[in-house]
Amino acid sequence: MKKYFIIYKPFLVFLGTFFLVYIVLTILYQAYLASFGLNQIDSITTMVARNSERILQLFGADAKAVEAKSSLFIGLMYKQKYVARIIEGCNAMSVIILFVAFIVAFSGKLKPTLLYVFGGSIFIYILNVLRIVLLCVLLYRFPEQEHFLHGVLFPLFIYSVVFILWVIWVNKFSKYAK
Repeated sequence: MKKYFIIYKPFLVFLGTFFLVYIVLTILYQAYLASFGLNQIDSITTMVARNSERILQLFGADAKAVEAKSSLFIGLMYKQKYVARIIEGCNAMSVIILFVAFIVAFSGKLKPTLLYVFGGSIFIYILNVLRIVLLCVLLYRFPEQEHFLHGVLFPLFIYSVVFILWVIWVNKFSKYAK
């Protein structure tokens, strides 16, 4: 039995670290969300909606983020048409938590790990805002493709980027990099 533990020890350490970090960050994030009460939108989701609005406006689009006071979403208007609802799940925090847990589980030296976690999280946030911007434009032009765009294409894009970031980390910076 001890022989098998020694063989699988790196894998078991990775799994234990990953799940520990993931659970702790998820609990902290849920506590953060709970601090806003039942009928309030959290500030990260609001920031994502406002940044999406600003980027659309930066490119000359008529866009407006409209917060419904009694709802848990922010509506995004594009060219005077309501095209999207931004909810808590749209803010990419769950993806960032998953990313951080993986990087920490495959951690290397402290400074590169912290820099990669910080830089990668900012990169994922920016990509998520750009994802919402592109989704709004495409939903305006192709509303019949909502399921494919929102349910398939853009999740595939964001998770593919996170996977690539993981591969780069493991191969270049983690303690397992050669």
